[in-house]
Amino acid sequence: MPALRPAQEPAGDVKDHADIVVIGGGAAGIGALRTLADAGRDVLLLEAQDRLGGRAHTVHVAGLPIDLGAGWLHSAPKNPWVSIAEASGFAVYRAPPLWDEQWRELGLSRTEQAGLWEVFDACMAAMADPPASDRASDLLPPAGEWNAAFDALSGFINGAPMREMSVADWHAYDEAAIDTDWRVEQGYGALVASHAAGLPVALATPASAIDTTGRRLRIATPRGTITADAAIITVSTNVLARGALRVPGHDAIFHAASELPLGLADKLFFALEGGEEIDDNAHLLGNPRSACTGSYTLRPFGRPLVECMFGGEGARAMEKEGLNGAADFAIGELCHLLGSDWRGKLRFVAGSAWGRETHILGSYSHALPGRHGARAVLRTPVDPRIRFAGEACCDGEFSTVHGAYSSGVAAAKALLP
Repeated sequence: MPALRPAQEPAGDVKDHADIVVIGGGAAGIGALRTLADAGRDVLLLEAQDRLGGRAHTVHVAGLPIDLGAGWLHSAPKNPWVSIAEASGFAVYRAPPLWDEQWRELGLSRTEQAGLWEVFDACMAAMADPPASDRASDLLPPAGEWNAAFDALSGFINGAPMREMSVADWHAYDEAAIDTDWRVEQGYGALVASHAAGLPVALATPASAIDTTGRRLRIATPRGTITADAAIITVSTNVLARGALRVPGHDAIFHAASELPLGLADKLFFALEGGEEIDDNAHLLGNPRSACTGSYTLRPFGRPLVECMFGGEGARAMEKEGLNGAADFAIGELCHLLGSDWRGKLRFVAGSAWGRETHILGSYSHALPGRHGARAVLRTPVDPRIRFAGEACCDGEFSTVHGAYSSGVAAAKALLP
């Protein structure tokens, strides 16, 4: 395992000018920063938080790296982070996820699993001919047996229930995706942050406004005004829609951001005492007949942990409960499936609540019904000096770290001669 450290320490004095300023230190911002720096440009990245990585965030618990945000190298054969990881000394873990299996048929028989996935596959196929409403819930049969499960699955995949999902948007992602997902042993968030090592970064430096009236852009921050010839904005759509960054003349961009809200997908981690009989990476869906349920990976990477994910309505409910309440709920679901003795085997050690992260306000974007075209609006420049980038700008790779990275690289290249 390579020695891991923060890519940068919080900045003291921040330089007051650069050729190009990148706003936001997630995968898109880091991709743009690295591309520009490698091209020899004078650059500076401004990050509102005291760390890099954005929604990719690795922490260590009892010496083990865990990803509180993004954790999967989706569409791995074409994912640029695979080669970045291997070139940087990070180990890529190629065991496939088992999300479509219910370990030992607990709470969901093999026949029921087949029925659920048959309906799911039919729903996905129907997306090629979307309903006039463009609302994903309109693809489901009224009072269908698995409708609640579909809301749970949509929550894990999109961060939102079916009724809030654009069919055209979901179908665009499905068409672009490759069904191969890997992981990073040292943490996806650690990998993303490490890609900015040695580059000019100012942490804890949120940008609040960009004045476009002069020859150079004037970017307002708590540390003073920074001037630049151009800027790449990679902050989340929820932050843009809230008006935390003011850019006159960009009303269409900010309206598009409001049509691409961030859903919620949160994680909980439990230390596991015992449980050696559990297969590595075994999977359980807590309650397949509820929209408010957890998706559990037992012994991820073969480690003595349980990783729980809540999405959509489940994540919203758990954020209201708080981390301890969410942990109690998850332990209850696991004990229902695995036996009451598991209560003594599990110890809550870490969790996320992305909706409460002031400078992010959610997990990943989804287009509201009828609003898939907002992604093109978001990435189309209004002022040639200003580009927007991030996973929300992608038609087919939104909600992914590699989509965010690719959009940041594209925005940077567009500003190069």
